[in-house]
Amino acid sequence: MRGPELAEMHAFVTVAERCSFAEAAVQLGISRSRLSETIRELEGRLGVRLLNRTTRSVAPTAAGERLLAQIRPLLDDFGAVLDSINAFRDKPGGLLRLTVLPPAASLMLAPLLSRFLVQYPAIDLEISVDPTLTDIVAGRFDAGMRAGDLVERDMIAVRIGEEIRSVVVAAPDYLARHGRPTTPRDLAAHNCIRFRFPSGVILPWQFEKRGRQMEVAVEGRLTVNDPELAVKAALDGVGVLYTALGYAAQEIEAGRLVPLLEDWPTRSAAIFLYYPSRRQVPAPLQAFIEFLRENL
Repeated sequence: MRGPELAEMHAFVTVAERCSFAEAAVQLGISRSRLSETIRELEGRLGVRLLNRTTRSVAPTAAGERLLAQIRPLLDDFGAVLDSINAFRDKPGGLLRLTVLPPAASLMLAPLLSRFLVQYPAIDLEISVDPTLTDIVAGRFDAGMRAGDLVERDMIAVRIGEEIRSVVVAAPDYLARHGRPTTPRDLAAHNCIRFRFPSGVILPWQFEKRGRQMEVAVEGRLTVNDPELAVKAALDGVGVLYTALGYAAQEIEAGRLVPLLEDWPTRSAAIFLYYPSRRQVPAPLQAFIEFLRENL
């Protein structure tokens, strides 16, 4: 298969799996118009229509379904063959695509990215920071990072680093106006800054003490989906905040936020790097796993 034909096949598979020219163009890093032209050229060369297009949807034709079923394994095998050549390089190379939950990205990966890219100059890294539970196979990601209880059972999971611990905090001026809660139940009398996931679920406030677990349903006038915005609101005295310790650590150290309910430790979350079960782990991913083990 010649180079242009290989690129066309890869473009077709991406569109067919995403059912969207716009999303496929973003993933491939090309313009939507160039992607449409590529698909038209492929259909012209084959003499058959591969995709049905409307203003709202894209779907493979019968011929497209057959081509997709047969070409997808070939492209996977082709990628595996190219990756096997990495064994003969001084340093592994290629593209590594990751989907990562925001706390893991900000608190664990961000301080290490420069070091990793210097250590592995032949590896290109693409990170999608996404709070949703992304399907890494459908999204064509090599691996993901999320809390262990959210990893599917058919994945290989590797625990990395220490647990991400949460903390309850408020600004000194808020506490001066509203008092300080001494038990989780006291939060019912406070204005709590809540965090909503893309699924619509509100982040639960969970505590543990001497083996006893408690989950508190808090109320508040402000609900956000961005942890940095939540911290800024807490600094401005809006209310009490439950967040990952890493987001608030500097503000606590500077005295701008005060840790609360320290006799009731919040629940912690272990972060795992996970990837599909394969006979051979791609060299860039293997290098990344070893790097995390050494540095976290």
